[in-house]
Amino acid sequence: MLAPSSPRKFALFSVIAIVALAVLGYLFYQSLGSKQAMPDVSFTNLKGEKISAQSLRGKVVMVNFWATSCSTCVAEMPKMIETYNKYNKQGLEFVAVAMSYDRPDYVLNYSETRKLPFHVALDSQGKLAQSFGDVKLTPTTYVIDKQGNILKRYVGEPSFAELHTLLEKALAA
Repeated sequence: MLAPSSPRKFALFSVIAIVALAVLGYLFYQSLGSKQAMPDVSFTNLKGEKISAQSLRGKVVMVNFWATSCSTCVAEMPKMIETYNKYNKQGLEFVAVAMSYDRPDYVLNYSETRKLPFHVALDSQGKLAQSFGDVKLTPTTYVIDKQGNILKRYVGEPSFAELHTLLEKALAA
């Protein structure tokens, strides 16, 4: 037989559970609305030109961390070129950041032989990767809106259909 205090304990437990769920729901809702800003960094492309995060404001930006030794990176690069060519005239900017362990001569050769149409930057000291949340895995791609907020991070090759939908929405905003 149940003790007389059992209904009270059950009611108290129910109230606590409902409050906890409400708090968790609120926090989840808030996390959807909060946007993380792109780090305030500067990229130096292979031509020696500096590109600051500030100069990219007003454009939708893709920052792709990659390496010439990464087979997935090499495999996705033609689709990245197609994506850039498709959306560049609408305001898409693209910076391919070669990881610190990638040899600069390999990056330059790859960039020239594949005729990469976007900015290619070296991250010789790993500071860019660290600024973007200590990127270790390649490829890792960030999509950044016109206000400089990170919309999405892809680790590995993205679904290009999903990526294109996201870019179209961001470019139209």
